[in-house]
This record gives sequence, C-alpha cells and structure tokens, in this order.
Amino acid sequence: MSRPILNVLFLCTGNTARSVLAEGLLHHLGAGRFHAYSAGSQPKGVVNPFALETLAAHGCPTDGLRSKSWNELAGPGAPHMDFIFTVCDNAAGETCPYWPGRPLSAHWGIADPAAVEGTDEAKRQAFEMAWLQLRERIQAFLALPINALPPDDLARRLAGIGRMAGATMENGD
Repeated sequence: MSRPILNVLFLCTGNTARSVLAEGLLHHLGAGRFHAYSAGSQPKGVVNPFALETLAAHGCPTDGLRSKSWNELAGPGAPHMDFIFTVCDNAAGETCPYWPGRPLSAHWGIADPAAVEGTDEAKRQAFEMAWLQLRERIQAFLALPINALPPDDLARRLAGIGRMAGATMENGD
C-alpha cells in the first residue's frame, strides 16, 4: 500500500530566498514522498538569483520556482497542507491565513541570506549557509516516523527541528 504524498508549505515574508531554498530542497530530498510549496505574506514577485544558483549547484531542480503570495495557497481550490513551516522570524509573527485541515506547523528560523551585503562571494556564502541549515532540518524532518507518531509528539519533534543549532561555515557571520 502506498502512502499519500504529503504537502508541505514553507513561509517567509518576501518568498525570494529561504522559503524557495526549502521548497527546492524538499522536492529534491523528499523522493516523491512530499510535495513542497513556498509562499510569502508580502512576496517580492521574483526569486533571488543566488537562491536559484545555490539550488542548481547542489543538483536541485529550479524549474517552476517562483515568488508568490500565501493567499494563492490558502484560497478555494488550493492544495490541502499537511505541514507549514515558517523560515523567517517576521512570517512567524504574522497572522497567517486560515489553513483548512489544521496542518501541523513549526518555526524553523534561518538568517536571511538576501540581507547580506558586500561581494557576490559573501552573498554566495550566506546562501550556502542557509542551504546547509535548511538541508539539516529537512533531513531531520524526512527521518521522522511521521505516520507512527501521535500528533502531539510529532508537533514537539517538528518544533525541536526548528531549534537545531544548524550547520556552520567560517564566513564571518
């Protein structure tokens, strides 16, 4: 018996960097077990080119990735979300739309690589750091026995993933 594909939404304010990285990563690592989405409360309408570059450098497909409003995924006809993860502190503090079906949610805050100023190399390092942290969290998520855990236990584990210290790189951050 095959398991249903679970829908996961990654939220950020601008939906240009972290949430897009997470969407691309889960599509790549989820091996068909998950359908990933990303959206923002105030989408900028364009994906940061360093996000696309970082995903491509790690073999993650980038086709179809775009910056969009969370309203697009909350309205009638939108896919049912099983999990919602905020990846920026601003989105975590905002009042989100109503998500039918009461998806499990957690905050997985990641520093904004798009806020880094300086050389392109400094920006690439910031995006690489965000990618590494998101990969670590998504791998922990993928390792969970999702179907075997009671909802309260699963919610606690999802929150714990958001408190993971994260990968480190020596880049002055």
